[in-house]
Amino acid sequence: MTLTRTPKAQTRLPAAPPFESGDPRYWSPRKRTRYAWMLTGLLLFLMMLSWADKAVLGIAAVPLMEELNITPEQFGLVSSAMFLTFGLAQLVAAPLANKVKAKSLLLVMCLIWSLSVMPVVVFATLPALWISRLALGAGEGPLAPVLMHAIYKWFPSKKGATPAAVASSGVTLGIVVFAPVLAWVVTQHGWRTAFVALAVVGVAWCAVWMWLGKEGPYTSLAVEREIEGTAVPTMPTGATSVSEEKVPFFRTIANPTWLFAVLASFFGYWTFTLAMSWGPAYFQNVMGFSGQQAGSLIALPAAWGVVATIGLNAMIQRLDQRGVPSRRSRGWTLGLAGTAAGLSLLASTFVASPVLALVLMSFGFGTAPALFAITYLIVGELTTISQRGAHLNVANAVLTTGGVFAPAIGGVLIGQAATPADGYQLAFQVTAVLLTVFGLLALVFVNQQRQRRKLGIEA
Repeated sequence: MTLTRTPKAQTRLPAAPPFESGDPRYWSPRKRTRYAWMLTGLLLFLMMLSWADKAVLGIAAVPLMEELNITPEQFGLVSSAMFLTFGLAQLVAAPLANKVKAKSLLLVMCLIWSLSVMPVVVFATLPALWISRLALGAGEGPLAPVLMHAIYKWFPSKKGATPAAVASSGVTLGIVVFAPVLAWVVTQHGWRTAFVALAVVGVAWCAVWMWLGKEGPYTSLAVEREIEGTAVPTMPTGATSVSEEKVPFFRTIANPTWLFAVLASFFGYWTFTLAMSWGPAYFQNVMGFSGQQAGSLIALPAAWGVVATIGLNAMIQRLDQRGVPSRRSRGWTLGLAGTAAGLSLLASTFVASPVLALVLMSFGFGTAPALFAITYLIVGELTTISQRGAHLNVANAVLTTGGVFAPAIGGVLIGQAATPADGYQLAFQVTAVLLTVFGLLALVFVNQQRQRRKLGIEA
């Protein structure tokens, strides 16, 4: 395939008439970029807030379990509860993501999960806690894919990895920022106050989003070429391209590239959810820290997660811009990062030094969420822009089901072990082995170029 560059005079968009001046397609590149990064910042905060809402249950685990008389097995199940509706909500949202504006979807989701705290705050019973977490899962389920789809529409395809990674870093940055604050609130004012505070912040974000939220202009490859004045691919004689058409859904997902990219993040999600659900209780019950210290310590793996997420995706973007095949820039990065995280977590269960164990644990738990943004990039390569929103939702629905299993299985292993320390060690080892194995499988089997050729997608 060769590239034919259209003269700039022919690719420049026409001047915007006055009534179209609000369309970002007609903005200056500087204004469009500045607005895109401003919205990326807003969406980063939303991602941070969503993970604070997930993590608050783990931070409040000890006093909440004592007050409501909840066993480890019951707590593990209720921690997994939100992921039951989490995946279902994404499947419901998948067809909507291609038809409804991301601005509207994000607003509705944030309102749902902000109000989800009310049952447990008002009634403070185990059934009420179940209802609250199920509602939280329904509201938060489609967040990541819809948010990524929204960001991708604000940046050209080869410049989207870093902003998407910045927003995705909210998975860990939210815990870095909110965990110490929530731990203090739980200790000083009770777990109910922490739940309500997060709800208030969520409603405030909705008000700002209604004012500033806007859809991006990069809605197709053709539009991107018009805006950027980039080269137009010329396909070989007799070749076909489906870059702006529909690729059959099951052809997109029924292949090793999609399967192992998503499974690598499935076990990454398993790993990080286990850390958020049981990490604070481990630091308090096994390592002997106070409740406030234990809640704050979970920020350590989260802090490394911010560095790993942004760093790995910035590296990917540089490799992409240098023309490195995405199998290497994205697929190999995904596989190697997953393998390194699993081996680090496994090693943390064998070392004698508590400090070294904490360092290794932080690297393993923190690198796991860095896999998500890379998987979204890979899945986005296997479909067309017009179908991308739905496919990101489906992939996210699969990978986030790791959160259904991790807290519940962790609760069983911890509750049935001879000592809590033995239970935590076994839960961490099982998780580490699974993450390592599927990191290696992703390294071997993820090959976007080969799959794009099979699907007929323009390279």
